[in-house]
Amino acid sequence: MKTRISNSLVQSIMAKESFAHQSIDDIILLCSWIKETFEDGGKLLIFGNGGSAADAQHLAAEFVNRFLINRRPLPALALTTDTSILTAVGNDFSYDLIFVKQIQALAKPEDLALGISTSGTSVNVVKGLETAKDMGLRTVAFTGGTKRPGGDLKALCDLTLNVPSDSTPHIQETHLWLEHIVCEIVEQEMFPPC
Repeated sequence: MKTRISNSLVQSIMAKESFAHQSIDDIILLCSWIKETFEDGGKLLIFGNGGSAADAQHLAAEFVNRFLINRRPLPALALTTDTSILTAVGNDFSYDLIFVKQIQALAKPEDLALGISTSGTSVNVVKGLETAKDMGLRTVAFTGGTKRPGGDLKALCDLTLNVPSDSTPHIQETHLWLEHIVCEIVEQEMFPPC
């Protein structure tokens, strides 16, 4: 068990280091886009399935409440939280449309749509980002994988941040690190110390 724990830790660190080295410029670009979105009166719309749904909620909470700085709330919304909407759309239409319908109802061109999909192939995330792009939003995806980096989302999105790993846990751990560093940078840029 000790070996398994040590190996898992090493592999998780390697996934984060590889991602950070290859994506540092894209991380900075994403932070600037989110800052612009908030400063221009837009909101961040975040969505995904399973663990990625939890990430969407986590990221929205950090922006709306606070991350490290006590400051005004920032407009971020997880499209994964309203069970009435999710089940109504899933039942009446298709699970593939649970994010599409919400984006059609809530999004404006000044918003930024962020889809999270470990594989980059989740149909409802792909369709949600297609809809956002058609409506004039900037589109960003957090994905993972080495065989088909970014999956279907790479060609679709304005920016794809892909973790170069085929381990779902390590991809998700890296996404969480990415979400935290993005929150930290956006806060510091928007609310510099006096």
